Amino acid sequence: MSAVNETKFKSAVFLLTGIPGQEDIHHWISIPFCLMYVISIVGNSVILFFIKTDPSLHEPMYIFLSMLAVTDLGISISTMPTILGIYLFNTREISFDACFAQLFFIQSFQCIESSVLLLMAFDRFIAIRDPLRYASTLTLPRIAKMGLVCVLRGVAVMLPLPLLLKRFQYCGVNVLSHSYCMDQEVMKLACSDIRVNSIYGLFITVLIAGLDSLLIFLSYVMILKTVMSISSYKEFLRALNTCVSHLCAVLIFYTPEFSLTLIHRYGKGSSPLLQILLGYVNLLVAPLMNPIVYSVKSKHLRARIIRVFVK
Repeated sequence: MSAVNETKFKSAVFLLTGIPGQEDIHHWISIPFCLMYVISIVGNSVILFFIKTDPSLHEPMYIFLSMLAVTDLGISISTMPTILGIYLFNTREISFDACFAQLFFIQSFQCIESSVLLLMAFDRFIAIRDPLRYASTLTLPRIAKMGLVCVLRGVAVMLPLPLLLKRFQYCGVNVLSHSYCMDQEVMKLACSDIRVNSIYGLFITVLIAGLDSLLIFLSYVMILKTVMSISSYKEFLRALNTCVSHLCAVLIFYTPEFSLTLIHRYGKGSSPLLQILLGYVNLLVAPLMNPIVYSVKSKHLRARIIRVFVK
């Protein structure tokens, strides 16, 4: 009994893991990770800079895009210290409090991003359904309130996670299979009954990813219904084209999110390497691709960027 208690008190840290069996080439693996972080941080910062400094981009669509860029920056900054720490410096240890803080920030920003994608779907619906009232419907004060609700929702839903995990005792070798902290993994290392955490995790999945994706789908059903009533083929294509960037962002965000959730809950026999790679895709691809997709597909933003570099 004393040995078990001693183990509980000695294990004051979790051990993070890179890619198993590839420890000898971790320095080489760090190169693409560094490039992804540089592109993500620079790309999202550039979008924020242009939207802030160019009055012609002070429209609802671009304000929602700036919210998306902020959440992408938050996700990148939350994961960067531990991922680069492992691959560059082989720093595997992370304290309990630091781990709980990291998983809170990662999942809060992901929840906020899901909410922002839903707002962007609503924005596209209003712009296509009622373009004459678009600016008067989505005013700056109203958008600010929507953004505040997104942040409060993310914090309120995710705050119980670290609090629930903190009350557990952890015994044995606390090795995580990822290079960052996730609540699904951390709770499995607990020596206590985790049913409450498991039920709450399922509740979060249904409330956030399930509900938001359903509402986004319904928004696009209504958008498609509106677009199909447009008689001009040119206007029909123009209306659909305004949704392409958002659709790409939705697919980039939700596809790995749902895949990883299903594997963690039901794929006990799945390859550990597949879980690790999907985890990286889930956290790193959206912040990397969103600024690229919007810079390419948004005519006004693209023109603003080109003007700066041509000068």
